[in-house]
Amino acid sequence: MLLISCPNCGSRDETEFHYGGQAHVAYPENPNELTDKEWAHFLFYRENTKGIFAERWLHSTGCRQWFNMLRDTVTYDIKTVYPMGTSRPDLTAKAAPESGTASLAADSTTTGTAAPSTSATSITALKGATK
Repeated sequence: MLLISCPNCGSRDETEFHYGGQAHVAYPENPNELTDKEWAHFLFYRENTKGIFAERWLHSTGCRQWFNMLRDTVTYDIKTVYPMGTSRPDLTAKAAPESGTASLAADSTTTGTAAPSTSATSITALKGATK
């Protein structure tokens, strides 16, 4: 499960968001002047990058605002989240500390933290329970 950091609402579970496709795809200036082939290319052809990819996301059950995200399509690691209308950030700069990542822990929750340790907890059997 991904923990996505909405620029307006903070970190939330990925189920609150909807994927919106590739980011930074410019709408044609004069769409009526495009040939059928050019229009089809604009509508259906997108990059299929293995690695860092710029995506659009909608916080559909929260603030209902669109934002962009740089995410590694191999590891699902979210590098940075940035507002619509801004240019793609340079990845040589350090990513924002609120960036979400996929949890790799088998017993993780949606917040990405592992289950509490029971090593210091005393567990006693209930009265009448079998051993």
